[in-house]
Amino acid sequence: MLRGVYAGRMDVGKTFRRAAIFGASGGIGGALARALADRGVEVWAGSRSGETSDPRFRTFRFDLTDESTIADVAKAMAEGPPDLVLVASGVLTLSSGTGPERSLRHIDAATMEEVFRHNTFGPALIAKHMLPLLPREGRSVFAALSARVGSIGDNRLGGWHSYRASKAALNMLLRNFAIELARTHPQAVVAGLHPGTVDTALSQPFQANLPEGQLTAPQDAADKLLAVIDRLTPDDSGKVFDWKGEEVPA
Repeated sequence: MLRGVYAGRMDVGKTFRRAAIFGASGGIGGALARALADRGVEVWAGSRSGETSDPRFRTFRFDLTDESTIADVAKAMAEGPPDLVLVASGVLTLSSGTGPERSLRHIDAATMEEVFRHNTFGPALIAKHMLPLLPREGRSVFAALSARVGSIGDNRLGGWHSYRASKAALNMLLRNFAIELARTHPQAVVAGLHPGTVDTALSQPFQANLPEGQLTAPQDAADKLLAVIDRLTPDDSGKVFDWKGEEVPA
């Protein structure tokens, strides 16, 4: 566990100068962008539309399934690169309405590929183009939203095959990236973040049977995740942490 993650909390705005958020139109991504802007961080907010209602953001357009759009974003930020990159995009239920598989009988190759494209391949491409931009001196963080269900060691229920597997693969990639980045960026951190169950479009179809108090508002989730990010050190690089600062088993 990240000890003292809430005790004596430092202000995020004093930690980072510039942040790039991929998925800022989503519930958690938008809340993260607002929280960082409130603290005086210069925020680049990315979405498929490239639009925002918050005039404090510098916006950009990207498509997780089109690497050229991610490469263009990296080029645009090269002269003033971020020291915090957050990947807040992903899918649980596809736009077609197809939800996570409850049985192996429901596994479909095309569906599985689409889930991986959003939850694994996309974040990997963002890392490919954004990690080299991080400053080589001083602290920097690359974090991607993961999920506890991506933990192999913590899996007791099974099911949700594509989603679980895509997040497990993401966690492995984050570990790989952390090892490679440490060779050139000794103070950089690469981490996965499990936000808990947040009241967003992603979790909406699965909220009906949640115990009271388990659903978190997006802004509360963002504040808790930023508190965790505040405490990350190079020793934490390559790991996944939940919103309480506790390490999620691999």
